[in-house]
Amino acid sequence: MTPYQKDVATVISALEPGDVMTYGEIAMEAGHPGSARAISGVLKAVADLPWWRVVASNGRLVPGHEVDHAQRLRAEGVVIDGNRVRL
Repeated sequence: MTPYQKDVATVISALEPGDVMTYGEIAMEAGHPGSARAISGVLKAVADLPWWRVVASNGRLVPGHEVDHAQRLRAEGVVIDGNRVRL
């Protein structure tokens, strides 16, 4: 893993069931503000991260994976409204 991937993976790994963060919040928390777009690349590259706990800044679920995304979050008690997390 690159140092960037390690920083991001540390933040995402620390999310507990029911926690949800936006890509931008993760970038900030990882010490890389402005790198929100690169977070999805880390989620694809690093196995076993709880990707479903990450959403867009408007709460939107991952396009093309909305059903799985919503099911995983609902199972953790997160409220879903349409294809968005109620932030």
